[in-house]
This record gives sequence, structure tokens and C-alpha cells, in this order.
Amino acid sequence: MAATRKLQGEIDRCLKKVAEGVETFEDIWKKVHNATNSNQKEKYEADLKKEIKKLQRLRDQIKSWIASGEIKDKSQLLENRRLIETQMERFKIVERETKTKAYSKEGLGAAQKTDPAQRKKDEARNWLTSSISSLQLQIDQYESEIESLLAAKKKRLDRDKQDRMDEFRAKLDRNKFHVMKLETVLRLLDNDGVEAEQVNKIKDDVEYYIESSQEPNFEENEFLYDDIIGLDDVELSGTGKLCAWRIFV
Repeated sequence: MAATRKLQGEIDRCLKKVAEGVETFEDIWKKVHNATNSNQKEKYEADLKKEIKKLQRLRDQIKSWIASGEIKDKSQLLENRRLIETQMERFKIVERETKTKAYSKEGLGAAQKTDPAQRKKDEARNWLTSSISSLQLQIDQYESEIESLLAAKKKRLDRDKQDRMDEFRAKLDRNKFHVMKLETVLRLLDNDGVEAEQVNKIKDDVEYYIESSQEPNFEENEFLYDDIIGLDDVELSGTGKLCAWRIFV
């Protein structure tokens, strides 16, 4: 009993830190977007990074408790983990915006010298990496939902929860399939094995999948990647098997 009270005390303190950390993150996030000059913005972005690191450490602790068999009701832990991951995604957006602006400034002087084909390739590459990140975020959300269902179960899942579990697992597998495909396309693009125009052909269908795959009446284009010449050859040779790029660490 004493051990249980001690553990609950640790959890309560951790969740209090999460609430405080999220509030601080929100305040800094507003300062980043209201900054009037680049020096201010850089300072606030550095502060934002420090705060997200603190939240990530709290998330790691929460994940260990979720995996533990000592805690029966994990709903608060799961809710706070998702709360932290939402802030992590917001930070990633700020980080991407900063890198994009820095890249734009560096490339501004050389814009006239840049090969138009290279610009198209860079745009295709940026779109692929952004799409992979969006799919990875959905993967984490599906995994979190599955963990939540497992944490709430008693001896076994009822029919409704089992159906939801199966649905999330199917979506999870489908997202992983698309991540693998897009990573392979990205590798082909980097090695000049595919043209930017070919990548652009799949853009609408991929974006439609990312935006609408969670809708009940969603219908997927099963031939989405057929226009990418050489994709199947790369996958069969095994060189298309890349490590998944995770948003969260």
C-alpha cells in the first residue's frame, strides 16, 4: 500500500510538471509568433526547444508507467502523453518553418543561378519528407489509440473494442506501407532514379490519403504508385528498405 501511494505521488508530481510545461510552452510559442525581429524570434525558438526537451523527458517517464503492470487506470497517463506529443508536433512545425526560411535566405542570392530542374527536385523532396512526417504522426496516434484500448481492457476486449482495435491496426499497417513507399521514392529521387514530374503525379492521391483516410467512406487508389517507374525493382532488390523517420524520439 505504501509503495502504491509513493508511485501515485510520483505520477501526480509528473502530471503537474506536464501541465506547467505545456502552459510555459504555450506562452513561448505565442512569443515566437509575435516576435518583431529575427533576434527575438531566435531567442524564443531556443527557449521553446529547451521546454520541449523537458516535456520529452516527462513523456519518457509516462511511457514507462504506461508499460508497467503496476498501474491499472492508465487513462490520465495516456491523455498526458498525447498532450505532450501535440506540443512536440507544434514544435516540429516551428522548426520546419525556421529551416525553410533559412534555406530561402541562403538560396535567394543564388536563385538566378539555380537550375530549374534542381528547384523542382528540391520541391518534390520537401513534399515527400513532409508527407512522411504527417504519416508518422498518424502512426503514433494509431499506436496511442491501440495502447489506450489495451490499457482499458479487463480479461479480454468486448466486441466493439475489438473491432476498433482491428480498425486501428489496419490503418497502422496501411500507413506503414505508404511510409515505406514514399521513403523508397525519396531514395530514387535523391539518386536521380525518378524525375520530380513523376513524384508530382502521386501528390494529389497521397495528400488525399493523409487528409481523408480516417473518414468512414474513404476509398483508396490501389494503383497510386504505378506511375513511379523502377519503384518495384528497388523494393525487390531490398535497397528500398529504409529506416523509418520518426517525428518523436
